[in-house]
Amino acid sequence: IFLIFTIAPVLVYRLIDPPTTPLLWIRWVESDYYKSYPTYLKHWVPLNQISPNLVRAVIASEDQKFFQHSGFDWKAVKAAIKINLETDKTVGASTISMQTARNVFLWQNRSWLRKFLEAWFTFLIESLWTKERILEVYLNVIEWGNGMFGCEQAALKYFKHSSEDLSPVESALMASVLPSPRVWSVLNPQPHVLDRQSKILGLMSQNNISAKY
Repeated sequence: IFLIFTIAPVLVYRLIDPPTTPLLWIRWVESDYYKSYPTYLKHWVPLNQISPNLVRAVIASEDQKFFQHSGFDWKAVKAAIKINLETDKTVGASTISMQTARNVFLWQNRSWLRKFLEAWFTFLIESLWTKERILEVYLNVIEWGNGMFGCEQAALKYFKHSSEDLSPVESALMASVLPSPRVWSVLNPQPHVLDRQSKILGLMSQNNISAKY
């Protein structure tokens, strides 16, 4: 039963775009502010209609080894564990695949159960989807600000044009807020956001990122 209820939705979303996500519903329940937004993903765009600049920026920001790993960046995991044990900081090592699994299929609160399911769904989407499909779903479901989900809605809000037309500078700025999109601002970027934007712009031209896009 477990296999059926986990593999089936992954196979469905291999071909059909997810109409909504658990996080979208959670945000809707959390606050009256979000109840003015629909509980479905409004602006789905295929990967070939998303600017390669944004793809490069997000990979540079979130998962530079995306095309090399099979869902888990074990070197980053080891480094994160070391930092977490030796300092007061809490550092994560979530790949784009892991974030996609969490956003599409799971809730956000941390627990050992969720971590197990996140790893399982990450394995499934890496096995049953292409890397391009993972990227497409990721860019269309992630939260990009209060009440905003997906790159198209964010691009229209922040820059008044489609995600297909995002420049390198705009793309790097959008990618720079992803660790904390409800606190960090694209419209009024904080100094650390601008610093991240500059670093992402530098990374976007590196061969391991630019060769694919």
